[in-house]
Amino acid sequence: MPRRIQPGPGQESVWDYPRPPRVEPTNRLVRVELGGEVIAETRHAQRVLETSHPPTYYIPREDFREGALQEAPGRSFCEYKGAAQYFDLVVGETRAERAAWAYPEPEPAFSQIRDHIAVYPSKVEACWVDDEKAKAQKGDFYGGWITSDIVGPFKGPPGTRFW
Repeated sequence: MPRRIQPGPGQESVWDYPRPPRVEPTNRLVRVELGGEVIAETRHAQRVLETSHPPTYYIPREDFREGALQEAPGRSFCEYKGAAQYFDLVVGETRAERAAWAYPEPEPAFSQIRDHIAVYPSKVEACWVDDEKAKAQKGDFYGGWITSDIVGPFKGPPGTRFW
């Protein structure tokens, strides 16, 4: 089992996040950039917090640039949130395939993320929380946003699957 990093002032440890996860609103400025342009920006995001994972930010659909979301093939299932659908993110000639996902009919405990879209930071140019560029959570399954106010260690790299 990994050793929890002690958070400093103003920091959160992902090891203090719950399992099952919880969802909470944030008024921090959340932005997504692709193709040199801002394709989503909001102060009305929802954060999903789960033990050992950096937060995943869900942005209201209406805060995405018109035409930026195009449905993509494939579905997945989360035991807590329900059935997910995927989206390509598009601006001009730039396309990030399956770079975003949503839960159109989330389980009741996650009703706050209905009509919200999450984005993989690893598949776009930049994801921002206020004025800080978020780092992508490692691993091809996870979509957490790592900022300086979050400490781990984080699930995602090889050998962390069963944390």
